[in-house]
Amino acid sequence: MAEIVQQRVEDRIPELEQLERVGLFTKKEVKAIIKRVTSLEYKLRRRIVNKENFVQYIQYEINILELVKKRRAHIHYHFKREDIEYPIIHRINSVFIRATSKWKDDVQLWLSHVAFCKKWATRGQLSKLFSSMLAIHADKPSLWIIAAKSELEERNSSESARHLFLRALRFHPGNKKLYQEYLRMELLHCEKLRKQRAELEQAKIDIGEYEFSAEILDGKLAMVVYKDATDKNKDAEFVISLLNITSIFNFTKDLQKLILQDLQTNFLEDSVTWDFLAKKELEASGVEEKLRTAKDRALEVDRREMECCRVYDKGIENINTEPMWTCYVTFCMERVKRKTNVQELKDKRLERLLGVLQRAHDSSFLKENYYKNWVQILLSSGDVEGAAIKAMAVTQRYSQSVSAWTMGLQTLIQLEKVDSRQLFQDALRHIDPKESLPVWQLQVQWSLANQNPEETEAIFKRGVLSTVASVAMEMKESYVAWSYATGGYKKVRKTFTSLQENRPLSKHFFTNMIKIEKEQECPTMNNLRNLYERVLEEFGSSDEDLWLEYIQEEMGPLGQPQNCGKIHWRAMKFLEGDSVEQFISKYTLMQTGHL
Repeated sequence: MAEIVQQRVEDRIPELEQLERVGLFTKKEVKAIIKRVTSLEYKLRRRIVNKENFVQYIQYEINILELVKKRRAHIHYHFKREDIEYPIIHRINSVFIRATSKWKDDVQLWLSHVAFCKKWATRGQLSKLFSSMLAIHADKPSLWIIAAKSELEERNSSESARHLFLRALRFHPGNKKLYQEYLRMELLHCEKLRKQRAELEQAKIDIGEYEFSAEILDGKLAMVVYKDATDKNKDAEFVISLLNITSIFNFTKDLQKLILQDLQTNFLEDSVTWDFLAKKELEASGVEEKLRTAKDRALEVDRREMECCRVYDKGIENINTEPMWTCYVTFCMERVKRKTNVQELKDKRLERLLGVLQRAHDSSFLKENYYKNWVQILLSSGDVEGAAIKAMAVTQRYSQSVSAWTMGLQTLIQLEKVDSRQLFQDALRHIDPKESLPVWQLQVQWSLANQNPEETEAIFKRGVLSTVASVAMEMKESYVAWSYATGGYKKVRKTFTSLQENRPLSKHFFTNMIKIEKEQECPTMNNLRNLYERVLEEFGSSDEDLWLEYIQEEMGPLGQPQNCGKIHWRAMKFLEGDSVEQFISKYTLMQTGHL
């Protein structure tokens, strides 16, 4: 191994001598490079090598290249590249090849090699590199796309790019992303040829026997790609994505007409088609720019929005479904949110939105989240009765949804339009008990503001009996806090005592009571000990902080420090897993005054 490493280092001597001779590196730096390279070479020659060793080697060589580049620019020396940079670049490529041969599945390693080749102008290596990579990773469409783009952009070879896309489609027939990029490539190639022809014609240069293919210039190849793509993918959204790609190029009018015709013929059962066709009516016709006053421009915008709505209405006639209504409502909401200084346009947009929301609701196809927007709009416009009706409607339409009930309850309570007691009972009867915590919390908030203490306490007592752990624990915590706030220490002690044996219990339930005990004018240490003993009984096996707090309490003015040793022994006995080490560490810090 040593002989091989020595030979590799000696092979570098000519380039290192050149670096020193031309003044790019000093003698001291050259020695440092030899020392570092020797270490890295030994790592690569081990019997068991890590990928990190190869990465470190490559990164070090690239750093040298970058430094050489900066120093060349600094001293304005641009010669001897074949003696300095080329050997380094060749060596890096060799190490990359060794690494990718050993770790074939590491896509990032392959892409790093690709990025290096692109940056350091070794494009001749790219085609071979992509061939090797795709032979192993043919199952990844994104790599085929990267390779094809490289052929087109780096090597200016549309034929190679086309060949790669066709090969990729044999491995991934019908892949949408491949077809999208294939179509884009053909259109880019076509655009490039058209520009070349225009430049030659403008310069009046005789192109001789060379002729530009009329089929390619007219986008016939792109049309073939489109037809093949849509034969394999009967999807309106995909067809629209192809139309959006073609619309970038100004010579694709015929292809755009064909795609639009296909949409209107074959995909009218899809809401995405109607949504696209409707929004297409918003495209400026050139009239708006000619109008001088803001009011005239607003009227033109209103006219185009009305055309959009007519298309949506036509779509509703064809497919009366929730996705279709969702597209319609979303469009109207987006237009309402757009800023305008013309009040008349604002009013018309709002009127259209309210009308569409009502129609979607009447059809039973209005999505739950839109009811909240609807209620907010009605409240902001002063229609309290309408807001109350819609809030009630969402609880009936989505009777098993927690978010629907929460929104409806909040609105109806605020407006005081219904019997809230009955409404909460209805909510808890309809929704899944496992998801009912937000309703219980809202009921408590409402009761605190509107009911007497006896009625509020009745709600707490029902809540703590819930079979859902999260509800029972939350209600116990709230019950303790409410008891202390309304009845003082005696009341909270009674409440806590009645609840502390009824599982499930939370840590906060106990720590809150400990906090209340400490807030008293004359805290009782026996009560605190009982509380700590009770909470440790529940959580002492996994929570080292509770033991530390207990020890600190005994070390305080009310405690007995001689008890700390017993508590420490019990903690070491009861704690499990990583909690033991954490307890020891924190206890040591506490003894030294750092905790």
